[in-house]
Amino acid sequence: MVASPADVVALTELLGRPPRADFEVVRREGERIVVIRNAPFLDDGTPMPTRYWLVDPELTRRVSAIESHGGIRAAEAHVDRDDLVVAHAEYAAERDAEIEPGHSGPRPFGGVGGTRRGVKCLHAHYAYFLAGGNDPVGAWVAERLAEAEVAS
Repeated sequence: MVASPADVVALTELLGRPPRADFEVVRREGERIVVIRNAPFLDDGTPMPTRYWLVDPELTRRVSAIESHGGIRAAEAHVDRDDLVVAHAEYAAERDAEIEPGHSGPRPFGGVGGTRRGVKCLHAHYAYFLAGGNDPVGAWVAERLAEAEVAS
């Protein structure tokens, strides 16, 4: 998992600080970084449960607007619970496959956004969806964003 020097500079600008873990860019719009995939551990060994991270400021703002208007509860009510369980399991399995078999010590846990069930963060689900994950909540967010585009 190696980011280019230009991607490290761009992500540092987006975050307002240097990245604290190895990452790779998995989704761009033009040259703009939209989603990154994080290593399972920060540089200091701290577990990093958030595998996919939405870093585009405009999309982050738009997803935050959905979240602030009851989006988490609405998404949980809309999506099939069994499909969500599968998304969490696939997310965790992908992240855990990157951890050395002999690793001892703290490990990242949970599925999307570090939770084992339900919805914790629409941003994390949408990032996973944009990265190609089969995430029903991310798909729900994409639909809400598309509806907002049509309405404006």
